[in-house]
Amino acid sequence: MAIYLLPFIAAVAGLALILIILWDAIETILVPRRISRKLRLARVFYMTSWSTWRALARRIAKPSRRESVLGFFAPLSLILLLAVWATGLIFGFSLLQWSAAQLFPGITPRGWNQLLYMSGETFFTLGYGDITPTNGLGRLLSVMESGMGFGFLGTVIGYLPTMYSNFSQREIEITLLDARAGSPPTAAEFLSRMVLCEERGASDEVLRDWERWAAQVLETHISYPLLAYYRSQHSNQNWLAALTMMLDASSLVMTGVNGIDKGQARLTFAMARHALVDITQVFVRTYQPHLINRLPSEDLARIRRRMEHTPLQLPDTLEFEERLRLMRLKYEPYAQSLADFLLVDLPPWIHNEWRKDNWRGGPWDGAIGAQIDTFIADDHF
Repeated sequence: MAIYLLPFIAAVAGLALILIILWDAIETILVPRRISRKLRLARVFYMTSWSTWRALARRIAKPSRRESVLGFFAPLSLILLLAVWATGLIFGFSLLQWSAAQLFPGITPRGWNQLLYMSGETFFTLGYGDITPTNGLGRLLSVMESGMGFGFLGTVIGYLPTMYSNFSQREIEITLLDARAGSPPTAAEFLSRMVLCEERGASDEVLRDWERWAAQVLETHISYPLLAYYRSQHSNQNWLAALTMMLDASSLVMTGVNGIDKGQARLTFAMARHALVDITQVFVRTYQPHLINRLPSEDLARIRRRMEHTPLQLPDTLEFEERLRLMRLKYEPYAQSLADFLLVDLPPWIHNEWRKDNWRGGPWDGAIGAQIDTFIADDHF
């Protein structure tokens, strides 16, 4: 009886490993909704690998270099996760083949190294034929593994274009913020530039576009949480900063800014907060009480002075400041917690001094002539 105990345990362990990996891959790649279960292979993998990668990145003093290192995490982690899944499936089938070889002796190789090699070449459908099963159970397992390997690789090939397409769509809108709200974007710049642009009366359309963008971010980042780790092309831009800036701007409009209709701002705020809260819960589930005040009184005063040169007017009352403070409490704890987890910078409400947008700077500007700096710093744009 004891002779069959070890093969039986190996068979159960191999089958359990295969089922766990398949279920985890299905939830990660194919199920388009948030998975609330904490104990998942992919979640444990990302929590462990991201914590290690983030700790190493914190040691890099130069921000641009640190951002570059962080930018490699998402693609490398995806490759490593796929390798972990494939290795687990190969190992699981090798356990099943070993159990079959022990329980039903025949010409089928019984050595562990040979069985592991046979499982690997079967999973990747190499088909060398140098080692083959000869009993019925071994052949059945080989057919199942070959089909599973083919389906696994096909699913992965289909998964990558979909995810990168969603990433591209997200980044297009973030890039548009460069001229609309500065780099990094701020609520003060966004509102002042929006009302001064030639398309007067287009504020509702702009906010409506960002309402739809927030909905798209919610759908894609819940379906593919790995997208949250992908960094933008420029180190002073990121999707969380764009989302937070839009919440800042909508909050100002809703609490008292005159000159912009509040109806669409409410809809944009609701959608953006929905996206922020749901995405934060995927990564951070514990409230962090120690928050930074992103809008001190001197910055609010500077925003008022910035708005004086626009059709917008910011109330100078305690009631307005209290309403804005309560509005900020609805989203800033989530934004700051997620920013701390992802190691990204949230945008200020207003820049301390004038800063070039990304589009204004170029490596040849100095050679072309100093007058270009004066031109682009004025209101010629």
